[in-house]
Amino acid sequence: MHQICQKDPAGFTRTLQRVLHIPIPEPRDFAVLNADLTEIEPVERRVDTLLRAETDEGMYLLVVESQGKRDDAKRSSWAYYLSYLYAKYGWEPVLIVLTQSVATARWAARPIRLGLPGWHSLTVRPLVLSPENVPLIADETEAQRDVFLAAFSAMTHGRGPGATAILKPLAAALASTDTESAGMLAQFVESCLVDVEAKQTWKELMMAVHYFFRHEVAEKVREEGREEGRAQAKAEMVLQILDWRTVMVPDAVRERVQACTDPDQLEVWAQRAVHATAAEDLFVGDSKPLSD
Repeated sequence: MHQICQKDPAGFTRTLQRVLHIPIPEPRDFAVLNADLTEIEPVERRVDTLLRAETDEGMYLLVVESQGKRDDAKRSSWAYYLSYLYAKYGWEPVLIVLTQSVATARWAARPIRLGLPGWHSLTVRPLVLSPENVPLIADETEAQRDVFLAAFSAMTHGRGPGATAILKPLAAALASTDTESAGMLAQFVESCLVDVEAKQTWKELMMAVHYFFRHEVAEKVREEGREEGRAQAKAEMVLQILDWRTVMVPDAVRERVQACTDPDQLEVWAQRAVHATAAEDLFVGDSKPLSD
């Protein structure tokens, strides 16, 4: 989960502000730093992601940790990370924990207090993003308003029963996003989906979007079949998308889609199917009307 922060630090800081309501100053620039905190002694200490955020109020270090389960050894490690980074860079470090587990989130959110009772020499208060506070975005309009947050929502809720409900609106939102960003977000989402059905649904949904045909899964599909087989698979994909979106498909539409052997035309129809409110919308703008 932490690697998505490296690819889009601005989207990640917006998510922090929106989900946690933390008054982080708007960064002017970002840099991904070396996450290796190993000292000369043979003790390896490595954070998941380390970001430097430059703001009008100074520099901040965002220490991002992905946590799959409770690990009490991390509590001393986290205190060390922040102290070491502050001593090394002289910039304010902020610890952010990402998890798909509610139980892990509640454990991670507990303050780490070092010192005497009532007089703590050091207190570490991790910021935690989890299914408890990251919104489950199942509305297409909301997903399009902030595509990064919608993708991060799918990643965060990827282990729970709500994962599948997020995928269709997110796929539609990605269809209107530039190719490179959409492809990157799509692959991160796929990597965080645990449920087999949800993962398969996501792969099939992504087959409808132009950028996905550069994805390794699509490459395998292209290598496995001939041109005719690929066209047939794309035709079935178009009809499946309409079926998932509960759009009624008349026989005339079904026959025209299944008869098409042009992969490029089928890809256009697949993209239209993501937003279509009627099956006939697939052919809007085509030179050949449905009646022919």
